[in-house]
Amino acid sequence: MTTPDVDAARAMYDRDATAVAFGIELVSASPERAVTRMRVRADMCNGLDVIHGGMTFVLADSAMAFASNADNDAAFATSAAIDWLAPARAGQWLTAVAERRNGGGRSAVWDVAVSAADTRDGDGEPIALFRGRTRKINRKIVD
Repeated sequence: MTTPDVDAARAMYDRDATAVAFGIELVSASPERAVTRMRVRADMCNGLDVIHGGMTFVLADSAMAFASNADNDAAFATSAAIDWLAPARAGQWLTAVAERRNGGGRSAVWDVAVSAADTRDGDGEPIALFRGRTRKINRKIVD
């Protein structure tokens, strides 16, 4: 990653045990936008052989977290909702793109689009739309 605020987002990612456990990759991060990616594993799928909705939510929430913290001013999610549009299956790659929609003070609104592709860098089909809100807590992530 070569974005100007990568140090805070990278530091947060490096301490994120959930991201490691689920194989989430931090592709890029800035205070306005972040991209995360994850390959769907069989153990992430439900009884209908599609990814569990919670896994999609975790990927989208992670993208929002890295973007909202990229300016080195810690932020927590205050609410989030997701609409699932289509299923994804084991072996596919999910990409989540978080973008700031509103906010300049302590609170912000984020939209995250999640897509699924058969290859790591392939053009994906939309599978979910996530909207979340964050609130700054006036604490640095890195010194």
